[in-house]
Amino acid sequence: MSLVVREEGVFKFVDEGQGQVLMLLHGLFGALSNWEGVVNRFSQQYRVVIPMLPIYEMPIKDAGLEGLRSFVEEFVAFKKLDNMIIMGNSLGGHVGLLYTLDNPTKVAKLVLTGSSGLFENAMGGSYPRRGSYDYIKERVAYTFYDPKVASKQLVDEVFETTKSIPKCMRIVAIAKSAQRNNLANDLPNIQVPTLLVWGLNDTITPPMVAHEFNRLIPHSSLRFIDRCCHAPMMEHPEKFNELVDDFLLKSRAA
Repeated sequence: MSLVVREEGVFKFVDEGQGQVLMLLHGLFGALSNWEGVVNRFSQQYRVVIPMLPIYEMPIKDAGLEGLRSFVEEFVAFKKLDNMIIMGNSLGGHVGLLYTLDNPTKVAKLVLTGSSGLFENAMGGSYPRRGSYDYIKERVAYTFYDPKVASKQLVDEVFETTKSIPKCMRIVAIAKSAQRNNLANDLPNIQVPTLLVWGLNDTITPPMVAHEFNRLIPHSSLRFIDRCCHAPMMEHPEKFNELVDDFLLKSRAA
C-alpha cells in the first residue's frame, strides 16, 4: 500500500481504515516507510493515523519533547480522536508516554518499541555529523541488526536532512531534551495495558531498558525479537505485527 499524506490546516498525516484509532508516532529520523507493514496489517481492522511530527519545522525554542507533546494534543483535538491505541518507536514512544500521562482518558492501550524515556545511547555524541555520507550510512546501519535493512533510500533521506543546519539544530535540541527527560518516577502512573516489543540486540535502548520499562509500568508485558535492533517493525514486520495483534486481541477480551 502506498501511503497517502493528507493536509488539513497545519497538519500533515496519514489516515487509513476505519474503527478504533491506532495512532503511530515515529522517531527522530522516522519516515512513513517505517510503518508500512503496520499500516498494511492493521488498517483492515483499525483506523490507522500517523501525524507527521514537526521535528524539522518547529520553532527552535519549542524543539523538545514538550513541544512535540503539545503538537500531538493539538492534532488529537483537531481530528477529534478518542479511545486511542498509541504505538511509538524510539522518540515516538517517549512522546506517546508523555501524551498518555497528561491525557489518560484519551488512551486505551500503548505499544512501545525501542522507546526512549529511561536511557538512550547517544550514538557517539556528535550525531548528526554533516557532510559525511559514509558516516551517516554507518550511523543508520547501527540502528539495525542486519545493516542491509539500511537501504540506500533510507540513508539518502537521513543524509539530505543532515545537510540542513536549521534541521540539525532542531534534531540536536530534541535529542538533548529526550536525554534530559527521564520518566522513571512517572511510569507507575501509566494505567493502560501496555505492550513492550524490543529488539534483543538493540544497541540504542538496550534490553535492560525494556526490562526497566516492564518493571515500572504496572500493566505491561514484554516481548523480545531476536536478531533485531532498534526498529522491530522494520526488521521483523511479520513477527512484530503478530505480537501486536495478539496483545490487542487479549487486552480486548480482558
